[in-house]
Amino acid sequence: MPIIRLMDRALFRFISLLTQLLMLSAVAAGFYQVIARFILESPADWSEAWTRAALIWTVMLGVALAFRQGAMLSVEMLHSMLGPRNKRWLEHLILLICVGFLGFLAWVGGQMAWRVRFQTMPSLDVAISWVYIAIPIGTTLAILAVIAHWSEGPRQAVVDDTVI
Repeated sequence: MPIIRLMDRALFRFISLLTQLLMLSAVAAGFYQVIARFILESPADWSEAWTRAALIWTVMLGVALAFRQGAMLSVEMLHSMLGPRNKRWLEHLILLICVGFLGFLAWVGGQMAWRVRFQTMPSLDVAISWVYIAIPIGTTLAILAVIAHWSEGPRQAVVDDTVI
């Protein structure tokens, strides 16, 4: 079991680092686009496409990170009303719903990426499927994250007492 925990930790640290680098590159490309357009008066055609692609990848990888931390929609009111045994059954049900939805999303995303594999993004001169493939990769990683979070066992619900 320690080897699985080590692999889990290493994988999601790598995903976190990659997500941070993609976010940084999107911000840098967006900043460059503003400078090029309004100061240099010569807008770059690649920076907008790169920013969009990097943000799509950031979101899809960030979803996996959020699921790994347990930051997903949950039924806190129902969870707090149930006994310990029924709470675990509710967590099983939530796991099945999340994995089913994410699996469906991965399948549809894979179909989309396959369908557009011959289209290119003119400004970057790469296949647009490199952007669309973020959907099945991100959701597959999210499935692993949901299962890893669930396998750690029951947790206490965190109730936020802040008032908006």
